[in-house]
Amino acid sequence: MIGGTGLEAVALLDLRTESIATPYGKVTVEIGRFEAHDELIVFMSRHGKGHTVPPHLVNYRANIWALKELGVRKIIATAAVGSLSSRLQLGDIVLLDQFLDFTKSRPQTFYEGGGQGVLHVDMTEPYCRSVQAVIREAGESIGVPLQGGAAYVCTEGPRFETPAEIRMYQILGGECVGMTSVPEVVLARECGMCYATIAMVTNEAAGIADHPLTHQEVVESLQAAGKKAAGLIQETFRILRHEQDCRCQMANAEVGKF
Repeated sequence: MIGGTGLEAVALLDLRTESIATPYGKVTVEIGRFEAHDELIVFMSRHGKGHTVPPHLVNYRANIWALKELGVRKIIATAAVGSLSSRLQLGDIVLLDQFLDFTKSRPQTFYEGGGQGVLHVDMTEPYCRSVQAVIREAGESIGVPLQGGAAYVCTEGPRFETPAEIRMYQILGGECVGMTSVPEVVLARECGMCYATIAMVTNEAAGIADHPLTHQEVVESLQAAGKKAAGLIQETFRILRHEQDCRCQMANAEVGKF
């Protein structure tokens, strides 16, 4: 599970902290389990303790590499998003379907040529349909409605977007906007891992909202949605199985590094 601010309601038992050395730096995670759940769960705070790492400086490669080293096969990530669409309202829980990448300075791949090789990874279905089906099943089980099929616009951050940018994203088909899913989702696919995002609509984007956007507004909205999202996450992990039954695991077969 990759998350952070707003998910304080997600509580793991028998918690221990572990540091993993990767070629891209050291990563600290917490490992525990939900009550009455045998599988160990790795929790990673994307922005670090106290939300101290901005989205454009998150060490995405180190994070995903560390999860792979720990034997993780499936990742459920959480994200705060701004709505670009009238169908996505404040407080909605959204499953992402596609992305539009407007990041600028982030390493996008583990495969940078030379001895590492080159991988043109298939992103036809960026977010694992199999894991999404489990999340939907969990939502139905506990009565949490989900919005699906959303196209996510990933911006560089840490600034918010201008109204002109938001209008452009809407023209291109974007329905929500955030700053973290890319390259996280791409790197997970390169490692043959399943990846799905549970997004929480925390604000209306610039030009749609009738007031200036603030980080505090996002934090407060996340905290309000936190209990609902935490219940969905816990139920999802209760029924999620470690084995992969999709094509995500074959994404890097042409280079065979993982």
